[in-house]
Amino acid sequence: MSSKPVPGWVSFATSGVGGIFGWLFVHPVNTLSIRMNLASLQNPGMQLGFVKFATQTTQESGFMSLYNGLGAGIWRQIFYASSRYGLFQIFRDTMAQYREVDLASRILCASGAGGLAALVSCPCEVSLVRMSNDGSLPAADRRNYKGVLDCGARIAREEGVAAFWRGSTPFVTRACLVGATQVATYDQSRQVYADYGIKGNLNVVASSFTAGLVYSTVTMPFESAKNRMASQKPDPVTGKLPYTGTIQTITSVARAEGSLALYNGFFPYFLRCGGHTVLMFFAVEKMQKMYQASH
Repeated sequence: MSSKPVPGWVSFATSGVGGIFGWLFVHPVNTLSIRMNLASLQNPGMQLGFVKFATQTTQESGFMSLYNGLGAGIWRQIFYASSRYGLFQIFRDTMAQYREVDLASRILCASGAGGLAALVSCPCEVSLVRMSNDGSLPAADRRNYKGVLDCGARIAREEGVAAFWRGSTPFVTRACLVGATQVATYDQSRQVYADYGIKGNLNVVASSFTAGLVYSTVTMPFESAKNRMASQKPDPVTGKLPYTGTIQTITSVARAEGSLALYNGFFPYFLRCGGHTVLMFFAVEKMQKMYQASH
């Protein structure tokens, strides 16, 4: 990121805009990731290939269906991306006033910022998961949200405001893990690739995708748990929800469907993580350098 500290409002604004910029490109991949991950609910034990699944989805629903939930995704970036990277830069720059910022300090700052940002953006995350997956459900099970505002209003009215934080534990845990694994891997990769003569923009791309691979591998089970908890419906007979907590969800899925079911949709999830990391980092750095040049 930028070498000189920027004001807090600049950190938040550029992070939010950068997050939206990257999301416009990766949203279709995220939709496929969510649908592949949740498809095992309708087809337990079914082995899904990314290319076949993507082809079938676009043939049945059309390419533009991959942009279902884009509004919720953008709102998520406004709250999550701006808070996550904005808070990280503020925490890091504040810590730098009192001590040297080493790798452990960066991990701590990034984990804390990620967890706080996830809590703030949970309503957007729940709306995003539901709207992205709604079109893939059987007609009788669809909620048929008209848009992100309709989705939010109906969730609050039909299920209560607390439903927005259903699945918040795996989401927050995942966000903390992303901060820890992404920052550490990214910093280390930058140095390793530089030692091999890979510098400049190519270094950023290679380091970002390496970081994306590590943190997507670590966080995918929590992503799966978050998706299932956010999209679940009460049992029509007992009225109880099938998933009640992060560990319970992960262990239930692993026991009923096998551990690999937690990694359904991994390839598009990795493309989303790596692609969004590269696009966002580039956009944020360019905007912050433009600000610094004009001040």
